[in-house]
Amino acid sequence: MNESNNTGILEQFVNTVMGVKTLNQQKSPDTSIATTQELDIRAVLVYTLGTILQIVVMIIVLLVMEKLVMLIDNNSSFPSWFSTLVTGLFFALFSIRSRIFSLLDNTRSRQTYDQVIRPRWSPPPLVFPIVWMIIAILRVISSVLLWQQMNHQFLVLPLILFVVHLALGDTWNTIFTVERRLGAAVPVVILGPWLSAVVMTAIYWQTKPVAGMILSFSCVWLTVAAVLVFRIWQLNGSEPLYPLKLTPVEK
Repeated sequence: MNESNNTGILEQFVNTVMGVKTLNQQKSPDTSIATTQELDIRAVLVYTLGTILQIVVMIIVLLVMEKLVMLIDNNSSFPSWFSTLVTGLFFALFSIRSRIFSLLDNTRSRQTYDQVIRPRWSPPPLVFPIVWMIIAILRVISSVLLWQQMNHQFLVLPLILFVVHLALGDTWNTIFTVERRLGAAVPVVILGPWLSAVVMTAIYWQTKPVAGMILSFSCVWLTVAAVLVFRIWQLNGSEPLYPLKLTPVEK
């Protein structure tokens, strides 16, 4: 009984931190279905523009942070460690809640994962927010180390790649979790979150080896996640690997 209560408390804590909607908080399932194999051009444009706009907004935020930290560093009334604390909190916000900068619906929920057919080896739902919380912590540590290596600059290639990686991950979440486009989710997870994580980790490693080593765990997890997305696609009908035009169904 105590073990069950502890699990429930842990699940509630993790879901709250990571912003994952529970069963009672989730929206009702989307009643739209794909009745043809026609490419949804509008969806492609929305995903593309939404991702680009999110990247632009987040880069502007990086610029604002650079100016803010410069003011802090130049103000002798602040202790020397204060700008590092502010930067760490900033990267924590970016890592956990980057979706607040997205115009797309980026609701985090278990609805899609719970309802699709999954391979036997698929992790239980609670594993995902726990692992993403660990990865968020690793991102914060590695990004702060890199920021220190870059003389407290934010508008540098590694951190811009970090922004791109987060935006691509949020767009993938919209495609898979929110809209349940299992086919489109396969190439997007490979060319988006997975590939950007590999490139970002390589650049972090080149700039500050220990930062790249810390970040490499995310590449391992995203490899597992990409394989899981591929198997879910196979087990649930293998729809075309692009967003299909959906038709609303009356309740």
